[in-house]
Amino acid sequence: MSSVQALVTLSDAAARDTIARVEAQAVRNDVCHLGKSIRWRRFGEGSPLVLLHGGHGSWMHWLHNVEALAQRHTVWVPDMPGFNDSDALDPVPHGQDRMAPLIDALRATLGILIGEGTPVDLAGFSFGGLVAARLATERGAVRRLALLGVAGHGTARRQGEEMVDWKTHTDPQTVRTALHHNLRVMMLHGAQNIDALALAIHELSCTRTRFRSKAISRAGGLQNLLDRYKQPLLMLWGEHDVTAFPESLARQLRGNHTEREWCLLPGAGHWVQYERASEVNRLMLSWFAQTEACGAIPHLTH
Repeated sequence: MSSVQALVTLSDAAARDTIARVEAQAVRNDVCHLGKSIRWRRFGEGSPLVLLHGGHGSWMHWLHNVEALAQRHTVWVPDMPGFNDSDALDPVPHGQDRMAPLIDALRATLGILIGEGTPVDLAGFSFGGLVAARLATERGAVRRLALLGVAGHGTARRQGEEMVDWKTHTDPQTVRTALHHNLRVMMLHGAQNIDALALAIHELSCTRTRFRSKAISRAGGLQNLLDRYKQPLLMLWGEHDVTAFPESLARQLRGNHTEREWCLLPGAGHWVQYERASEVNRLMLSWFAQTEACGAIPHLTH
């Protein structure tokens, strides 16, 4: 049996049981916006914290994080429009802003759930980081922001291998082998870090994605959004994140803004909150626990 086949065997049992156990702790809210249903999952009790997943993702990008964060927060995690359990939005005419309807849907449905002007903390991963930056500027009432492996920076990437287009295959084992390859090339630092749960999350999320985020993620625009966001900002990357050169990007995005902090987590790739969950959970809890206008996390390692 190949290593991928072994992972698939586990993912059909133990890994999916883990997903079901975490989801059982959530209250699911299906909120309608312009005739489309957006699913939000709510965990825990406390001040509101919104988590946005990445492209070809779902709420499960945060599977290793929601339980820890829910100890201090009401954690709101959507499947963004066109991902997993949420409806896809109507197509946007060519040449128009494809992200605008997505932002409108998130803003409107979150407003229904907690109130339009209710202050929130907000975190986004990868494409979800770019979405979070735009949501923060357009919604306002975002107290603190955390961006993990954020997309939309428009700078050089260091991906060494091409990903495989799994959508051209119909055989389930061939699809899983391609997804395993893509996890190693893009998401996690080395094949040894790909476990059955990561493969199950990646397969479930990718195969239910209808929104195409790649072009938006590569087009830039992050810097302009951050120029408009004046509240405290934390930026996290795995040191081996292939979607950027993290240290130089971190210094560029921080600039002279004393309200911005950044951290590289050793031994991690792009999906940093999965690969280094305990460290990310500790950093995020510390960051969102702060109440002063600007306060550095004392254990950040620049």
